[in-house]
Amino acid sequence: MSAWAYDGTAMLGRQLRRLRNNPGLVVLTQTMPVTMLLFFGYVFGSALAMPGREYRSLLVPGLLVATAAGGIMTGMFQAAQDTHRGVTDRFRTLPMSRAAVPLGQAVADLVVTAAGTVPFLLVGLAVGWRIEGSVPDAVDALALLLLFRFACTCAGIFLGMLTRSEEAAGQLGSATFMLPLLSNAYIPTDNLPGWLRTLAEWNPISAVTTALRDLFGNAPAPKGAAWPVAHPIAGSLAWCAVLIAVFLPLAVRRYARGER
Repeated sequence: MSAWAYDGTAMLGRQLRRLRNNPGLVVLTQTMPVTMLLFFGYVFGSALAMPGREYRSLLVPGLLVATAAGGIMTGMFQAAQDTHRGVTDRFRTLPMSRAAVPLGQAVADLVVTAAGTVPFLLVGLAVGWRIEGSVPDAVDALALLLLFRFACTCAGIFLGMLTRSEEAAGQLGSATFMLPLLSNAYIPTDNLPGWLRTLAEWNPISAVTTALRDLFGNAPAPKGAAWPVAHPIAGSLAWCAVLIAVFLPLAVRRYARGER
């Protein structure tokens, strides 16, 4: 095993033990999407119901992607916490790969997200959502979802190292709650004003949400939309590639350089 893989595995174990010692946070992050599904699906479902379309079939993929986008907030807070408390500085003094710490955190978050997706999907099935496409397409949808989560977590880790403050990371992270609202995660963008529709459709969350709806067989890609939504799978992969290519090297470089 190469040095960076060995060190990354050690950091992965450290992050998982960290989550095990903070069960309240794990329970909160895993139950929140289910709570939102029940709230939006039943409280707002009747008001937002669209002719010929079951709202919960539209909502479940959107909530999956909105939860994946929450990787920005969790990655930011954990990285800022380690930086603020001096843990990152202690790791930097050890003879280990500079990529191990950011990658270990991102992969640990991915493991927790994958585990948390299972109960959410079961609740979705219980409230009437169905996978109407093929099994391979559904597997592709889940793989795309985890790739997007990894990309968002990489962005959050860099921003957390940049802020170096738990309070600032918490405040900035809470602002990411607005990102799904400016997308098609909860409602279609067809009837939005022109400029707002363009903004929503160029939101990465919209492309990934549309891709999941298409792969699950819940709804096809809309016509006349912006390119990432009109070609959702290609658009989602492009957004993920850009986010990872930009923020992962920045996170590794920021970790290696410290405060300089």
